[in-house]
Amino acid sequence: MNTLLTFFVPLLLSSVVWSGYLEYNQDVLIPEDWTNVGRVDPTEELELTFALKQQNTDLLEETLRLVSDPDSAQYGKHLTLEEVSSLVRPSELTQKVVRHWLQSHGITNCLTVQTQDFLQCTMTAEVAETLLPGSKFHRYIRDGYSLVRSSAPYSVHDDVHQHLDFVGGLHRLPPQGQQDLSKASYSRRQKQSKVGLHLGVTPAVLRERYNLTAADVGTAQDNSQAVAQFLEQYYSAADLAEFMILFGRSFKHHSRVDRVVGTQGRGKAGLEASLDVEYIMSTGANISTWVFTNPGRHESQEPFLQWMVLLSNMSDLPWVHTVSYGDDEDSLSTAYMLRINTEFMKAGVRGISLLFASGDSGAGCRHLGKKQNSFRPSFPASSPYVTTVGGTSFKNPFEVSYEVTDYISGGGFSNVFAMPDYQASAVDAYLKTVAAKLPPGSYFNTSGRAYPDMAALSDNYWVVINKVPMPWVSGTSASTPVVGGMLSLINDQRLLKGLPALGFLNPRLYKLKGRALFDVTEGCHLSCLDAQVLGQGFCAAPSWDPVTGWGTPNYPALLAALLAE
Repeated sequence: MNTLLTFFVPLLLSSVVWSGYLEYNQDVLIPEDWTNVGRVDPTEELELTFALKQQNTDLLEETLRLVSDPDSAQYGKHLTLEEVSSLVRPSELTQKVVRHWLQSHGITNCLTVQTQDFLQCTMTAEVAETLLPGSKFHRYIRDGYSLVRSSAPYSVHDDVHQHLDFVGGLHRLPPQGQQDLSKASYSRRQKQSKVGLHLGVTPAVLRERYNLTAADVGTAQDNSQAVAQFLEQYYSAADLAEFMILFGRSFKHHSRVDRVVGTQGRGKAGLEASLDVEYIMSTGANISTWVFTNPGRHESQEPFLQWMVLLSNMSDLPWVHTVSYGDDEDSLSTAYMLRINTEFMKAGVRGISLLFASGDSGAGCRHLGKKQNSFRPSFPASSPYVTTVGGTSFKNPFEVSYEVTDYISGGGFSNVFAMPDYQASAVDAYLKTVAAKLPPGSYFNTSGRAYPDMAALSDNYWVVINKVPMPWVSGTSASTPVVGGMLSLINDQRLLKGLPALGFLNPRLYKLKGRALFDVTEGCHLSCLDAQVLGQGFCAAPSWDPVTGWGTPNYPALLAALLAE
């Protein structure tokens, strides 16, 4: 596979004893918008997460394929957390070696998870720098937010290297983007009102466009859905109640979240959290909703990883999770992405549907050198084991009309993950159909996982935040919970019929070949502003395309298609 990743090559150390770099291609440069306020006090306590090597990941992948393929006899026969744990649990040798290594440095304050493949340990900064040679912990601040990271790559002892995937809590800073975790998934455009433009997207508009009736609400007792929030993004119970008073009059709904996992802050509500909660509860109406909130109380720890650890330690989880989070692939180490991809497989074999926003930067753009650019895929959107949601706009802004590409809709081809079999024929057909209009081949990797998988409206939403109705909120972090709510409704009907939850949707979605979705065939998304592509990435086309996937949901048709066993 062609790769456009920049590999960090560490300086050779004088002693080969400490040559074990786990994340050799992790970008450790600190963005300019973060201010270094100095080295961390040696006695300050840090929390680090050690990702232990798992067993049987190939078998896990094959199991996921079988339980997700509707043509398989194993379809829908999802595993319990206990069964997943038995499958992937690190070997006794791995657990023994890692624990002995930690204990030899006086580190005994560690928590594990049920699958035993993560250890979260507390230690002083001085001990952490001794444990992980090369690491240098500094405190950084941006927009009032403070965190601790290492300004240099870390290594581990050779004896431990083969037993670990990575150590979390040293790298990976959230990029700039208001209060957002990632410019790729959270980029927010608040548009000015234009003469003649309709009043904006509300739950009633979504229900009209996607053919949901007042009767399309949840009734199953054992169904639930969730959104995950990061970096002090909190929803407000008062805002949610007000939103439903204003916009939820035409359908039965809940006006309260049923469960918060984590610490719900008391500060102002975040735009992202408000958007996610209000809209998954609008399309997934009357369904029990959870909020996973990860405020980053341990400042050295990355909150996304904290969320993944939680999923590995909870037997009872909602069936659908939507996440409006992403980073550029090239900003992350391959080791990190591969391991997180395995975590997505662990969720999928349990029957959990994970939906991620495709991003708000179109195809993205990465500057490789003088007059040399490439598109910039986003992760986790590029994972082959999540369902990625792109964005659309109404063609006619005056009415609920058919949809065209929202130019910010993220999409493209991974430089890390190979194209999965379930989408190969669809992507090949697209590449052949639009061959004459494709960007130059040097801009993208035609053999990589292609995304998004589907889409929904992502433009001009109404949100209630801090008791104020706010118009013109846009982004694929709007379309993602909208789709998630509809999948929750379909799960509701499946559970009532005694059928298993949908789980990992993509193999089944691609076998529908666009049936039960509104095909989006107009519009292109943005990319590099250079002479070769002139700011244009990929364009929509009949059937699947890397801007809107298979298109947007026609709910009753999609329900009928996915209710079949």
